[in-house]
Amino acid sequence: MPKIIVEVMPKADLLDPAGKAVANALQRKGHKEIANVRIGKRIELHYATTPTDADLEAAKQIATDFLSNGVIEDVINVTVEN
Repeated sequence: MPKIIVEVMPKADLLDPAGKAVANALQRKGHKEIANVRIGKRIELHYATTPTDADLEAAKQIATDFLSNGVIEDVINVTVEN
């Protein structure tokens, strides 16, 4: 089923408590090479047919207006996946 993938991440200058917790756990497990972890969201918008360019533009607007919180998150990527 064709879909549009929206990727959202916390803003770079904000604390990511979930990422910090995972990074600390990885350090404790011996993965000293991992300096930082950031955790975001992947949202899949499924379509009955192949998404058009207009669908992609609409998904970008939806991502900004509805799927992310502009105060604390950035929309990183919006792509079509078949």
